[in-house]
Amino acid sequence: MKASLKSLGMNSVVFGLFVVLPMLNMSLRSSLSVAMALALCAMGMFLLLRAGQVSFGHALYFACGAYTAAALSRVTQWDVLWIMVASAVSSALLGAVLGLILARYRGIFYGMLNLAFSMVGFSLLFKLYELTGGSDGLGVRQVSLLSMSLEARDFAWWFYGLSLVMLCGAYRLCVQYLHSPVGAALRAIKTNETRLEYMGLSAYRVFYSGHVVSAMLCGLGGFIVAFSTGHVTPELSYWALSAEFVFITVLGGMGHLRGAILGALVFELMRAAVSAYAVNAWQLMMGLLLLGMVMFAPGGIWSLLEKKQRTVKGEQA
Repeated sequence: MKASLKSLGMNSVVFGLFVVLPMLNMSLRSSLSVAMALALCAMGMFLLLRAGQVSFGHALYFACGAYTAAALSRVTQWDVLWIMVASAVSSALLGAVLGLILARYRGIFYGMLNLAFSMVGFSLLFKLYELTGGSDGLGVRQVSLLSMSLEARDFAWWFYGLSLVMLCGAYRLCVQYLHSPVGAALRAIKTNETRLEYMGLSAYRVFYSGHVVSAMLCGLGGFIVAFSTGHVTPELSYWALSAEFVFITVLGGMGHLRGAILGALVFELMRAAVSAYAVNAWQLMMGLLLLGMVMFAPGGIWSLLEKKQRTVKGEQA
């Protein structure tokens, strides 16, 4: 019971930041929207890391969700909710197709093959100008939200609320997935894949499901970015963005799914703050931050918070 209350309290703090911060400073809404998109991608990375695997190509699924949202907003009159579903499905389907090959590999081979597919997608987004707009990308048109036709300002706030609800729902579903038999078996792929096979479970199918779920989460992140920024470009599929997903997951902490969300929040707010004063130095600051975390807090930001909480309880006792 105490563990459940503690978990509920920590969740309230993490998600509450997305509610409180834009109220304190309305200009943060754009950065926080991007942070929620990155948080979804980081949760997808968390699932892969649970299996001991790292991908440097999941930006492809991120771009798939974003371009699906942009294209549907331009050629249909669908509501945002239906476009959200389409973005998730398109990314999941792409992950399912590529996963037929990728789920057979582990370690550096899995990571590099993801990177290869991502760079192929990056090139296609540039070359298929009639469909993707080439290097100019595609603009995202405002559509109805929950069957309401809203002004641009109202749409932005309603969409922010929808994104937060979606992030909470995705977090809850990921928790349920990780506690399911298939999700729990992901850890066995990291520790002893052979024993998993002896138990009668297919390591290929277990990892395949994790790959598809992670692709879908990245697609939802792309959907948020598309409507939050109003424009999508081929850079959304570039390998450097995939590296950011991994960076955020490590920064937040790989011990708990909440760390992925907290890492995305810290990453995006730091990027916005540093870029405001030193446009060309934020990569340097992030690199120094990562070095510091690896050297002094390898468990990430979440481990620091847990350590601080244990210290406070010890002092009270």
